[in-house]
Amino acid sequence: MDSKSLKELVFTLADDMLVVGHRHSEWIGLGPLLEEDISFASIAQDKVGQSRVLYNLLHSWGEPNADILVFTRKAEAFQNCILAELPAPDYELALVRHFLFDEAQAVIYADLKSSSQPDLAAFATKFAGEIKYHTLHGRAMLSRLSAGSEDAKARLQVALDALWPFCGGLFEASPYEATLEAEKIISPSAVLKARWLAQVMPFLAKCGYFPDPDALGQEGGRIGLHTPYLQPMLTEMSEVYNLDPSAEW
Repeated sequence: MDSKSLKELVFTLADDMLVVGHRHSEWIGLGPLLEEDISFASIAQDKVGQSRVLYNLLHSWGEPNADILVFTRKAEAFQNCILAELPAPDYELALVRHFLFDEAQAVIYADLKSSSQPDLAAFATKFAGEIKYHTLHGRAMLSRLSAGSEDAKARLQVALDALWPFCGGLFEASPYEATLEAEKIISPSAVLKARWLAQVMPFLAKCGYFPDPDALGQEGGRIGLHTPYLQPMLTEMSEVYNLDPSAEW
């Protein structure tokens, strides 16, 4: 098994979870309902917890420990998709990103359950329940608000229009894709993307939204090409570590 291709895959998974988890945590205490504060706090905790498991797996394969991987790397060393790092100053942006991202995670984790790499298969199986809860929450809130006022639906449409083009980065092809496929570690990105579209397009249509499946783009995050938003977020996230590197997160 090629360790470089495997590590690259795990870094993308871990960085996605860490970054989107931090973005979710920014909504704690600010949600429109108490229940949403609790939900976003729970989902954020799940994401960061999953990322830590993956960083610890990388550490067991010879990489630095989780704290070093999380708190000392600069933005260009992170391999998260751009969708995960975008700020969400409005709740509708946070909700739509949550829906789009977690539907992708559901597809990826379902695929990893049958991975030839036993650690990844065990990881995906262990956290399947958390991912299921995340997707159920995203679908329920999006459906509920889409059936509400015209203003609510219009705001969700604006959020979807803003975020949809970034969804291509969720399935950005790895330079090691042929190796990962040949070793049956994970299906090709194009296959995963097609499965994701097959899930989200009918649901969005049911809610009254019809994004263009050919309008997906904004790749580059997997090779360290990020927006100006990521580094300030990482700097804020590492403040405690920089004050006391011995602190536990």
